[in-house]
Amino acid sequence: MTNSVVRARHDVFVYGSLLADEVVRVLLNRVPSSTPATLHGYHRFKIKGRVYPAILPVENKKVTGRVLHEITGVELDILDEFEDVEYNRSDAEVVLMDTSEKLQVHTYVWSDRNDPNLYGEWDFEEWKQVHMNDFVKMTDAFMRESEQESELQESKTRVQTYESFYKQENDKQSS
Repeated sequence: MTNSVVRARHDVFVYGSLLADEVVRVLLNRVPSSTPATLHGYHRFKIKGRVYPAILPVENKKVTGRVLHEITGVELDILDEFEDVEYNRSDAEVVLMDTSEKLQVHTYVWSDRNDPNLYGEWDFEEWKQVHMNDFVKMTDAFMRESEQESELQESKTRVQTYESFYKQENDKQSS
């Protein structure tokens, strides 16, 4: 009898920067299969001073996104680290757009329900045109920092990487 270890796989609903294959590839070194899906009872907000969105429960609203399938435990840890303290990983139910099937998933919900910096509605197409290239560079810098963590004992959080990256980009534009 062989001793096989059952490895849990996860489905993760994404709705912001992780809709871009380029960002997912930098984080996970692959692009998992995915299915378009809708999360009912939530709204996708813009965040003042940030280029990525937040979701929070809001009655009669819905968020479209996609479910990343077959996410490993290690990959889920990477996503948790990437989403940092600004988000809480939560369980939710989505409806797959192609089959109308309901699916239990993980998703990342903004941790501050009363954040005064949330407003409007975040737009993926606008983000792709205006912010994606820099965001991919920032994500790459975050991953390089994370890989060096064991050698340095301390690495920047994703929020710290984001803030220092965008400060440097703004400084370059000001010069």
